[in-house]
Parts: sequence; C-alpha cells; structure tokens
Amino acid sequence: MVSIRTRARSVLLTGVSIAAALAVTPAWAQEQTPAPAPADQTAPETTQEDEIVVTAIRETIQTSIQSKRDADAIVDAVSSKEIGELPGQSVGEVIATITGATIDRANYGPTEVSIRGLGSGLSLTTLNGREATNGSGDRAVNFGQFPSELFNAIKIYKTQQANLIEGGVAGSVMLETRKPLDYKRRQIQAEIKGNYNPYQDRISGQSPYGYRATVSYIDQFNAGDLGKIGISIGYQRNDVSDPVERFYTSSTWFTCNAAIVSTTNCTEVTRQQGNSGTPYYHASNSYLYRQMITSDLRNAVFGALQWQPSPTLDVNLDLQYSRRQYSEERHDFGTAEGRYNLHNVVIGDNHQILSADGSATMQVQSALFQRDEKYLGLGGNVEWKPTDRLTVTADFGYSHTSRLDITRTSRLRTDPLDIYGNRTAINNQRIPYHVDFTQSFLPVFTYDSRFNPSDYTAFSDDAQFTRSQDGRDDEIFSGRFDASYKLDGFIQRIEVGGRWAQRKFFGYSNDKILTQDSLAVDRAVNLACRTPFAQRNFLADAPSASIGSFATFDVLCQFRNYLGTEDPGNTGDLRSVDNSDVTEQTWAGYAMASFSGEIGGLGVRGNFGVRGVHTQVTASGLRSGLDVINNTDGTISLRENGTFTATRITSGSMRWLPSINAIFDLSPKMRIRTGIYRAMSRPAPSALGAGRSITLEVGTGFTDVTDAINSIIATGSPRLKPTMSWNGDLAFEYYANKDTILAATVYYKRFTGGKIPITTDEAFTIGGQDYMVPVTQTTNSDVQTDLYGLEVTASNQFTWLPHPLDGLGVKLSYNYAWSNYKTQDIRYGDIIDSATGDVVPGLIPAAGLSGYSKHVFSAQAFYEIGPISLQGIYRYRSRYYQAFTSDNTQLRYVEGNNTFDANISYKINKQADIRFQALNLFNEPRVEYMPVVGSTRNVEYYGPQYFLSFRLRLR
Repeated sequence: MVSIRTRARSVLLTGVSIAAALAVTPAWAQEQTPAPAPADQTAPETTQEDEIVVTAIRETIQTSIQSKRDADAIVDAVSSKEIGELPGQSVGEVIATITGATIDRANYGPTEVSIRGLGSGLSLTTLNGREATNGSGDRAVNFGQFPSELFNAIKIYKTQQANLIEGGVAGSVMLETRKPLDYKRRQIQAEIKGNYNPYQDRISGQSPYGYRATVSYIDQFNAGDLGKIGISIGYQRNDVSDPVERFYTSSTWFTCNAAIVSTTNCTEVTRQQGNSGTPYYHASNSYLYRQMITSDLRNAVFGALQWQPSPTLDVNLDLQYSRRQYSEERHDFGTAEGRYNLHNVVIGDNHQILSADGSATMQVQSALFQRDEKYLGLGGNVEWKPTDRLTVTADFGYSHTSRLDITRTSRLRTDPLDIYGNRTAINNQRIPYHVDFTQSFLPVFTYDSRFNPSDYTAFSDDAQFTRSQDGRDDEIFSGRFDASYKLDGFIQRIEVGGRWAQRKFFGYSNDKILTQDSLAVDRAVNLACRTPFAQRNFLADAPSASIGSFATFDVLCQFRNYLGTEDPGNTGDLRSVDNSDVTEQTWAGYAMASFSGEIGGLGVRGNFGVRGVHTQVTASGLRSGLDVINNTDGTISLRENGTFTATRITSGSMRWLPSINAIFDLSPKMRIRTGIYRAMSRPAPSALGAGRSITLEVGTGFTDVTDAINSIIATGSPRLKPTMSWNGDLAFEYYANKDTILAATVYYKRFTGGKIPITTDEAFTIGGQDYMVPVTQTTNSDVQTDLYGLEVTASNQFTWLPHPLDGLGVKLSYNYAWSNYKTQDIRYGDIIDSATGDVVPGLIPAAGLSGYSKHVFSAQAFYEIGPISLQGIYRYRSRYYQAFTSDNTQLRYVEGNNTFDANISYKINKQADIRFQALNLFNEPRVEYMPVVGSTRNVEYYGPQYFLSFRLRLR
C-alpha cells in the first residue's frame, strides 16, 4: 500500500515538474534585461540601500539572480531580505535553498552545510572574511548559534580565487554582517515568534510552546569633522524544546565469526580470516531505545560600529556573542550485550544481521545531559584609499568557542532475583529475545513473554553511576593585510596580501564511575525514584516498533539516594590519553590580477593568481603507564597504573594554490564561466590529536607483553596532511529577464590525500621497559581519485500568466556527483602495513567522501497576491557517509531524506507583518547505518514544528 507521505511527495514532485516545464518556455519572451556594461566600463553596483527596500519574495530572488550575474567567479548568493522571508530558524536552513547546498539536519536544526554533495569538512565558512570556531572539534560552523537577523549577505563561492582564504575544496560559504552606514537611515525592528512542537505535546507535564524574541537597532550619525558614524546592535532570546524519539546502538561494531555459535560474546574475525572465506556478520555491543525531554535556551548579542572619518578611510568593528544552554533528560532501555549468545543468525548481502536469536542482560539507564556552549567573535577592519588607484586593507579577528558537557547517568540491569530477593520467572539475568531487521530501518525486538520491560522490580542489579565531563575549547587569532592597485588596460587590478592565523584546540573527556552492590539499597532507591513513562505514542510514527514504554527512574533522585549528592564532581584529574591538544599555525600569501576586455570580439573578464599556504601543526598527548603483573603460574597480565608520559608530535606542509577564473559574454543574455584551480581542505583539529587508546586483552595468562595488548588505536593523527584537489568548472548561464535564469555547470575534481588506516610501531614504556607496539592510525593515501558533477538551476516568475496567476514563481536546483574517493573503516577496512607497505584487504567496503550525496534537489514554489505571500520549499538529499569528528572511527552512513517546509506571510502595512512557518512537515526521520549500509545504528524522530510571528519595523 502506498503511504500518505509517499503520495504527498509524488504530488509535490509532479507539481514541481509541471512548473519547471512552464518555466522554460514563455519566460524567454519576457522583457529584455539590460545588456552588460562594455568591457571598458564598470557595471553599476547594487547598493545595500537597494537590497533593503526589497519587500517581496520575487524581488529578493531577482537580487540573487543579479548577484550571481555580477560575480567574477561561479557564485550563488542570498540577500538579507530573503533570509527574512524564507522558512527557517537559522542561517543554515536558508543556505540550503541555494543551488548545490545541503544541510545535515538534526532535531534542533541544521548542524552542518555541505556544498555540491560534499561534506562540511571539505568546505570553508568565514564570518566577515574570518574563520569561526565551534564546539565540535571540526572546521564546520554551527549555524544554529547565529541568528539569521545577524547577516545581510551570504555567498557561496563554487570556484576559488587567490584572495580567498584557503580551505574550500567543495566551496566557500561567506557570511557578512550588517554595515550600519550602508543603510542610510535608522531602522528599529522587533519580532516575537511563538513555537508549537507536537512531539513535546506528547510528554506529560511539559509545555509544547516556546518562543523566539529578536530586537535590533541600526542608526547613522553625522559627527561633523569626525565624519560619519554608524551603529548596529541586536539581541535575541530563543527558548524552545527539541524532543527526540530514538533507537540507537553503541558506536563500536564487531565482525563476528558466523561459523562459531558462541554461548558468550561472539568470536571476532580478523581481516585474514574473513578474506580466506570465514563467514561473518556485523554486530553492535548494545541496542537501546531512548525517550527524551529537552530544553534549549540561547541568548545572542550582536553589534557593529562603522566610522568613516573621510571618504578615503573606512573603519569597521563587529562583535558576536552567543550562549546556548541545552539539556536532555534521557531514559533508555535495551540490550546491554548485543553480541552475546547470538544464534540462528540470518545474514544479509552486506554481512549485516537480518534476524537473530540471542539472550542478553537488559538494562535501563536514566541520564541528565547538560551543555553550556559560549561563542565570542570579534574583529576589526580598516580600509584606506590613499589614492584613486591604491586601496590598502588591514584586518584582525578573534573567535572563541567553549563547550562544557556534563552527563550524569545511572544504570540498572536485570538479575535472577528481583529487588525483593525473589526469583524471577526466567531465573536468569539474561533475557531471551528475537530481533528482526527486515521490517523497516527500525529493528523489531521480541522479548521472552515472561519479561516485562515496564516491570520496575526486574531491574535490581549492577547499579552503576557515571559522571561524564567533556570539554572543548577552540580559539583562533588571525590577521591579514591586503593591497589593491588599479591599472589601465586589459589588466585592471593587481592584488597582493598575506594572512596569519593561530588555532588552538583542546578537548578532554573525564569519567567518574561509581558502583554499589547492596540489594537493600537497590530496593529502597528503586522504590523511591520511580517515575511514570513520560510520553504517549512513543515511536508511533515509525513504520515498525516493538516497544511503547519501559521502566524509568529519576536520575537525580538516584544520585542523591545512592551517593548522597546530585553531582559527585569529576575525578580531580582531567588528564587522559584520549585528550586532544593541538596548535595550528598558518602563514599564507597571494598575488592576483583581475582582467577585463575583449578576446575575438567577446567580452571577457575574470582573475588569475596564486596562493601559497604553510601550515604547522603541534600536537601534545599523553601515554598511559602500564605495570606488568607477574602471575604465580609464570604468566603475566597488564594493569594501568594511573601515571602518564607526555609526548609531542610536530608536522608541517607547504601548498601552492594557483587559480584562474574567466567569464565570456556570448550575448547580452548569455555567458560562459570557467574556473581552473587547486584547492585544499585541512583535517579537523580534533583529528590531529596525539592521543592513544589502549585496549587490553581479557584474561591474565599471557607470556609476552605484546600479547596482552589487544589493540592500540590513535585517537588522532597529527601527521595528517590536507586533502588536495585540482578542479575544473564550466558553466553556462542564460538570463532571459530579471526574473528568469537557467544555468548549468559541469565540474571535475581530482583528489590526492584520501585517508586509509596504517599500522606503525611506536615505543611504549611498560613495567619500566621500552616496547615497540603496532598502533593503528589514519594516514594520507597517495591514490588519486576523481569526482564528476553536474549542477543545474532554474528560476522564473510566471508574469506572463493572467492575473491572479501572475503571482506564481518557482526556483529549482539539482546537483549530481559521482566519485571513486575511498574512506576506509578504522577497524575492518583496508589497512597499510608500514613495515612492508602492503595493503591488507579489509572486510568492510570503503565509503566515499564524508558528506558526499550523489543526488541533491531543491524546489521552491511561491505565490504572491497583494499583501499575502505563500511559499514552500522541498529538499531531497540521497544517502551519504558522514564521518565522526575524529577520522579514526568506524564508518557511518546517513540515509537519504526528504523535507518540506512552508511559509505564509501577511503584510499588514509597511511597518508590520505576520508570518506562519511550518518545518519538517513530512516528519522525516534521521536514519543512520554502521558500519555498512543496512545495519541500523541510529533512528531519530523529532516531528514537525510550527511558528507564528509578529514583526514590527520602525524607521
């Protein structure tokens, strides 16, 4: 049977296709657009004043078309007015409407932006021309921390040029804040936006309503002899909820020997065994359901000061501050031993489990997760024009993000005895179950009928309390100097400049684990801290589900009654072998020439140049001390002794990035753009750490130290070099009129520097002696890989239709990409033996580029009549691989998704309007697989959200 959601998508896509067909015929006959300025003249610039007076969707799309037409490279842009009109609660959702841009969407909105189907790790985002920090440990920008009202322009450079900051293999996203003097008039704006969340309405005792309030003030002053002064200041408070219904597994998966039916944990298969024909399947350590109550509070302040003491001097200062306080009250239930006693295993084509029987200890976990994240960005820019030809610019910037996560978790497990000491019906801590992964992406667990997940008395054993503290600190200092000189003739401008930046990243994790084994205490706390299952219709929107409720407890009550305090604090020693402590220094310089003229009767303009970039990485790490314990039988065992040895690793690279962009005017309405350039993208700062994670073999009977070590995996790889690519773009653009564009771009990328695991011997001091032990880490591959892509965009307002249909308009964009780039799984992928240089084949197929989607599609349809505007935005993105923050992890895939957002606005008068917005109307879940496609790792439902706002502007 065809679902309602599928029908809705089919109807929507059919409508979009019809609209596209209409857009490409009569539109070309509309009024002519002005011819581009001759090569020896400067085209009139669109002033910021022009952008501000735009009051309708049609006019703002016109502004975007004109911005693309005027650019010297392959660029797409969105104006500040569009940000105000498009449905979305952050800049990220707005960027996703730009051709080739996609978002990685979570319950609290966009977390990353990908360009042309390539992940955020291959893109660069700048804020007023400067890099911005985040709390995740990568180079992506958390767009959710920035109010959309902060910006007046967003541009995506699809091709690179020498005066742009390096880092964008896929492209560069440039965010620009408001310059108050560009407005030329006072503006006071206030908006109050109410929020309704249906999923929050399912939770007892919780309000489904939230709000977002924004106020901003822009003004200009004539200070006489001191010149002109402009100020801009704004404040926003966002208080909403982001509930999630979730199924998830642990992030570590094992490859199990299918030929051995084990009554304990399954037997792991090595690469050599699997390649020799041993049958195997992939299994996780645990499978859990999660019910969650959330709270999301963000306060943001932003401001700018602009001073023009003379027509030749322009001074700008800007500041952004944001603090987000986010919490999750978590309740989990599921199997604690996902690999235990697995039998009757049915294996799929990708070696994933299709169904299986097993028995496992069941557990309930209650947790309180709290995040406090602060962002501070500030910068200054001075532009001086000592002559009509020379312009000199100096810029400095500072960006700092601090994130502190504290999680308090309690765990209770099943036992042969209940809390009263009575034998349970099963009389075993392990509960038999059957799991079926074939019904949908959400597995169905069927438990022994004698076991009831909602029976509080069944969870009476192995009480454990964990206080986790994770910190991230990311800081960037930067400075740059640029000079531009105008010339006469074909070469019209020469630019030179240099940039220095220092980035410091520190990340740590600290766990304090406490246990107790008194049945009397277990019983007393179990009775005192029970809470009713808070949510109705849990996972009711999923196509398959096996549980609607389970036993839940108040975690703070448990901490108080077990430990005598709600927060026992950290261990007092934040040192850990997993910590990342990275300093990265960058020196860059460039020279670029801009040209304009005629070649063979065709108008041509563009630029060419080269950028040199030197990067120096210093990573500090710790090595854990191990003691050798001599057993009475002559064998040995290893034990961590709590001591640490410091280590330091340095690495550097020098890269040259040539580029050329050229634009050929075939006619007043047609042009061709070309770009050939070399680009680079650096690894995430957290992936450059020098930490090591040591896993010891279970048992004590070892005769050699190296035999007692199961594995050592690097938590980072300081010697990782940037991913490099040679790139070529060829674009055709047809501007039928100011409302209509048809553009197509073909592009090619040749990558060098893919990633593959490698084993390298490193020295470790164990029991006072030095040992060489193989360590698995990620290194750059010398293999060259390719990516081919096609990008198409079309936009039109149907003004040729009779009134009132002339208010209809549509904008479509599609991107297709194909690549043979390979990313290997750190545990079971191909691996290089550093001693021989040989590649040992892995057991898991390689993934592609992180964030790489083969298909990306976006459709906007709008209708305007008088004061009413209607708009809908549909987005589709095919399946993609998404790396975790560190590269040294197993593979994770995100299933393709469809989303639809809608916006209705009514303009009361020039000063006031009302808007209604609906997001995620398809209620599209986030589905993840690991370590192969089809092996479900995570499913999240967070439902649609609705917003109603009133906005007032005073001038």
